[in-house]
Amino acid sequence: MNGILERAAGFFIENFPSWKALAIGGPLGLAWSFAALWVAGKLKQRGTKTGYTRKVFHFLIFSTAAALQWRLGTPAVCLFGGMCSLTVFFAVWRGPGHMLYEAMAREKDEPHRTFFILVPYFTTLLGGLASNILFGSVAVAGYLVAGLGDAIGEPVGTRFGKHRYRVRSLSSVPATRSLEGSTAVFALSAVALVLAAMVSPRIALAHYGVLKILAIAAASALAEAVSPHGWDNATMQVVPTALVWLWLT
Repeated sequence: MNGILERAAGFFIENFPSWKALAIGGPLGLAWSFAALWVAGKLKQRGTKTGYTRKVFHFLIFSTAAALQWRLGTPAVCLFGGMCSLTVFFAVWRGPGHMLYEAMAREKDEPHRTFFILVPYFTTLLGGLASNILFGSVAVAGYLVAGLGDAIGEPVGTRFGKHRYRVRSLSSVPATRSLEGSTAVFALSAVALVLAAMVSPRIALAHYGVLKILAIAAASALAEAVSPHGWDNATMQVVPTALVWLWLT
């Protein structure tokens, strides 16, 4: 336990952004995360279902985190995560009826809509920190799997989901996913893992790499399928990152 705490403390010390990065990257990250949620909010105002709008924001944030990890490293991701936090908290503060809040809050999560904004936020944070602390830069695999694989599940389920199954929920709100959505999660997770191998020098697609990618994608889809409502943002980062670290580095 002490070893894990020491690694966590070391992670935060090593990856705290410089003052220059804070001065330049902070406002840029805040502006971009706000713009991403603003786009999702505008789509919601025009009648797009929340199952799509929240995933637009989800995709933009995770893909940005992956790009920052690739080009600028973990300190940039940490700074961007802090700016995203400010954006999410602002939307929650404005509350029901505000464009930014409505872009993330599912109607079917009533009366716990705010809870199911904050739970995915904190599980995203938890999954990202755990992946980075335990597996280093390989965490880019988790960003991409969560950003692409997890992002596609809800929209596909909203549009095409006919074979639904119940999942656990940490509140009284019932939750379901669909086999169609889970299949899409598997397919896009495989694509995400190939992209991760392309941008990370630590990930090697050697002999049987394709079979391992399919196995990791299947494990990721299974993790998403069995995760409690709101917790898949954590499992969809940690599971693929751990397996990539184990099999492909």
